[in-house]
Amino acid sequence: MTATRLFENLTVGLADGSLPKLRRQLVSASLLIIDDVGIGGVPAQLGPILLEILDQQSMVGSLILTSQYPTNKWYELFEDATVADAILDRIVHRAHPIELKGESMRKLKGKNTA
Repeated sequence: MTATRLFENLTVGLADGSLPKLRRQLVSASLLIIDDVGIGGVPAQLGPILLEILDQQSMVGSLILTSQYPTNKWYELFEDATVADAILDRIVHRAHPIELKGESMRKLKGKNTA
């Protein structure tokens, strides 16, 4: 899911009491994919929840993050510096970064259909 959708779902879960169920679903995923990390940043109230999810999920599965932001700018996406340190340490510790270069695939596809 997109990071925006994840944060919306976490916010709703906090409000309506469904957060424990959502957290269990995310933590138990053998592959958790979060798309468009960085769009809108990471709200301070969700940082600790995200930390817990990523920490627990890393024990049972794999994580794929996609972002338009360069990884050296990810720290700036968090409102809470301490939570940013903790989350990024867990992500970077086991990461295999792949940086794509060149034109956007959407842009290239548009050129081919024109």
